[in-house]
Amino acid sequence: MGLPIKVARPSKSSVINSTSPHDWVLKSRIFLQTLVKVLFFRCLSKDIRLTSIGITECQIISWSVKPGDKVEQFDPICEVQSDKATVEITSRFDGTVTALHYGEGDVAAVGKPLLSLDISEEDAESDTVVDAPVESKKVKDVSESLAEEGIQASFSNADKGTNPLPVDSQVDGTAPRANLEVLLTPAVRHMLKEAHIDPTGVKGTGKGGRITKDDVQQHIAHVSQSTATPSQGLPESENSTRPGQADQTLRLTTTETAMFKVMTQSLAIPHFLFTHKVDITSVNEFRKKVNSANIIQDVSTALGIPAPKITVLPFIMKALSYTLTRYPKLNSHLHTGAGPADARLVLRGAHNFGVAVDTPTGLLVPVVTDVQNHSAVSLAAEIARLSELGRAGRLPPDSFRHATFSVSNIGAIGGDAVAPIIVAPMVAILGIGAIQEVPVFRKDEQGRDQVHKRQEITLSWSADHRVVDGATVAKAGKLLGELLKDVESLILIGR
Repeated sequence: MGLPIKVARPSKSSVINSTSPHDWVLKSRIFLQTLVKVLFFRCLSKDIRLTSIGITECQIISWSVKPGDKVEQFDPICEVQSDKATVEITSRFDGTVTALHYGEGDVAAVGKPLLSLDISEEDAESDTVVDAPVESKKVKDVSESLAEEGIQASFSNADKGTNPLPVDSQVDGTAPRANLEVLLTPAVRHMLKEAHIDPTGVKGTGKGGRITKDDVQQHIAHVSQSTATPSQGLPESENSTRPGQADQTLRLTTTETAMFKVMTQSLAIPHFLFTHKVDITSVNEFRKKVNSANIIQDVSTALGIPAPKITVLPFIMKALSYTLTRYPKLNSHLHTGAGPADARLVLRGAHNFGVAVDTPTGLLVPVVTDVQNHSAVSLAAEIARLSELGRAGRLPPDSFRHATFSVSNIGAIGGDAVAPIIVAPMVAILGIGAIQEVPVFRKDEQGRDQVHKRQEITLSWSADHRVVDGATVAKAGKLLGELLKDVESLILIGR
């Protein structure tokens, strides 16, 4: 199935039946143009479909056209977002837009008309299948396409029933809406939409007045500070409500809808949690050392990749990959079939780790493939690349496929132990807490207790108790802890 662009024949009654003398001249002209089309070019009705990319619905992020606009082949029509990926739909023929069947933010069902377009017979002979991209391609910046097409960007405050953040219309450097050509990247547009901010009230500091993510964050901070009272105590969360505020009803975003579905399905999995603390001192000190030297630059140059900043996460992933070779059941997919007698456990050969990334649109989990073949440096570069694409809203659909194990580095934000949720058909997931310095007792040469400082993290495993027992996870956790305790052992098992 696909998203069809319904090509409709213009209605004569809509042209003739007019009770307004003011519009008679314009309607007469439209009638004559329509008559010429019918006589010489014969308008056709034809379905233009978006090739299936494995989805049943998608959200309209933005329209590039409006009723009355003339479009040519390859002109952008709209930008849509599936469960996790954002793609641009373009036209494959010339014509005039007569109607948009969805508004920005609406969820379009596959198989339903997306828009109506009036085309001529000679245009209808062209290919009418719109292919959806499945690989990451370099896309023109939004501001460039707006400038080339001469289209003025227009924005609404928010969905009906929501209260936008207050906007100071007199912010220095801003212009009236009618005179402002808003320059926005997809990531910035998502941030503005999530915060219900009118872009005309935000001062752009980027090239040519472009609004950057920092501009949006500073605007939110400015608004929050201006609306706060001196008597405020603890800071309010972004979802809190103050006395006197009206209740808000918000529609779930596409990312939230996908999370809703996946988490609901995960309720059928009997989770069990196993947590333990791991000495990360050796790895963390080694990480600091290589980041302060030119080692990373030299290695990255040899590998032909950008030089990344090394965190402890790549080392944990390498140690985890080795651990899964010893306990392969944790790196498997469970196919339940019709029941227990029909269930099958498929041990996956590749170690493809889904890594949770916090983005302006919500939590995304792109996949780092073949972790067993990576070094710590190449892992760091790949994680950085996927994180950057995720925050920009440009992760291709293939980035979310074929995961065999999941890793949630909640410690990067804060926190210790966590109860991570398994996503089927995987059978396990690992949560990583923040690094903490703690005092520990060690015996000196005389057998006396001495207090030493140690850096440690809490690792939280969730596993599917239908196929994985507690002993397996405990043994895997013990091996992982031993590897992380000594960075030299990690170097020996590295690629």
